[in-house]
Amino acid sequence: MKDFIFIFRQASYDVSNTSTDETNALNKKWNDWIGGIAAQGKLKPLGARLEVAGKVLKPGGVVTDGPFVEIRERLGGFIVVTADSLEEATTLAHGCPALEADGSVEIRPILG
Repeated sequence: MKDFIFIFRQASYDVSNTSTDETNALNKKWNDWIGGIAAQGKLKPLGARLEVAGKVLKPGGVVTDGPFVEIRERLGGFIVVTADSLEEATTLAHGCPALEADGSVEIRPILG
């Protein structure tokens, strides 16, 4: 078995325009999908959804208030899974709620 990271990228959007019901429905989709991976014993105890706020440190010591004004997509979070191969890890990534919102899942083997 090998470890893989799933990096979730989604279009940048204004979360203040999302209703509580929409937020709850989206959270349920994420919890159900990740719960399905966990039920297979493939979810590692690493990973997190990320807050929208943040800072970016650029060369020369330039600090900005996050990349979100400057980019069209944002890094929404990550999880670590275990799988026998990159193909199996890719299969586990199917059904990710980010895909329903024109997002993507980057699937990368972890060295080590």
